[in-house]
Amino acid sequence: MKKLGMLLMTVAIGLAACSNGNESSQATQTSEPDLTNEPLRFGTLPAESAIPIILAEENGYFDKENVEVDITSFSSPNDRNAAAQSGELDGMIGDVMTALSFKEGGIDLTITSDINEEFKLLSSPDSGITDIKQLDGKDVSLIPKLLLEYIMDEIAAKNNIAYEVVSIPSIPARYEALLENQIDSVIFTEPQATALQLNGAHVLASSSEYGIKGGTILFSDDSVAERSSDIAAFYRAYDQAVDYMNTTDAAEYSTVLTEYNFPETMGDYLKNKKEDYSKATIVTEEQYESIEQWTKEKEMISKDYMYEELTDFSMLED
Repeated sequence: MKKLGMLLMTVAIGLAACSNGNESSQATQTSEPDLTNEPLRFGTLPAESAIPIILAEENGYFDKENVEVDITSFSSPNDRNAAAQSGELDGMIGDVMTALSFKEGGIDLTITSDINEEFKLLSSPDSGITDIKQLDGKDVSLIPKLLLEYIMDEIAAKNNIAYEVVSIPSIPARYEALLENQIDSVIFTEPQATALQLNGAHVLASSSEYGIKGGTILFSDDSVAERSSDIAAFYRAYDQAVDYMNTTDAAEYSTVLTEYNFPETMGDYLKNKKEDYSKATIVTEEQYESIEQWTKEKEMISKDYMYEELTDFSMLED
């Protein structure tokens, strides 16, 4: 009888343990929302920062993570912003000042990571400008009140020079204007910057040289609130694409980029690139506050927006 009692007690303890394990498993499942099976509508520009996203799609990493991403490639930031404002995008490559100015206008975007980026300041082939100091008082083509102007302002301040803005929103039009010597200089990201250099333009400065960053991936607040698992899957695929880029000859994937409005010269740039690409990570508070202050000085926003108010990096892998 004593043995039977002990046996029954053992069974009861085992059942309780199983019950607790099931409850724990159910709690874990409840705390991690399921994927929605709805596509994430994502906007890019033909710039280096978009490559991991494109390769995540082309190499099947999004499929592997069970997330569907519809990529739309825009030819200018203004077109991209218009699509975001009309509700056509869930996420996009942008920058801190875009998130801030949208917030001011009642459109809530969240900064969810930084991006891989490099910007170069170049002068036209026949300008005779080969040193940053020679740019004092000359014109620079960029898009006002976006990252390009912030970078130029930072470079100008550190070199004690002034410049005149020439606004050419279209990336191809700005590219051609420099090569045809219609403007003194431009700021461009890659691969256009290297292509311009190969065609005779002079590199005067780079964002990495001055330690300037500000590009971001942005998702709508609604997407972050309701589709955090989808965005986390997006980033897992993004990081797989970065691993692929760092271990694969660019010749194996550069041709597909032309389908996303990249110039054919992208292959040459990638082939000669020595630095590895970085997986998605946070935008630092120092970076954010510098740009937030600049955005306020440009009268793009009328009040302060705290770092915690516009950022959420919880969907990145540890």
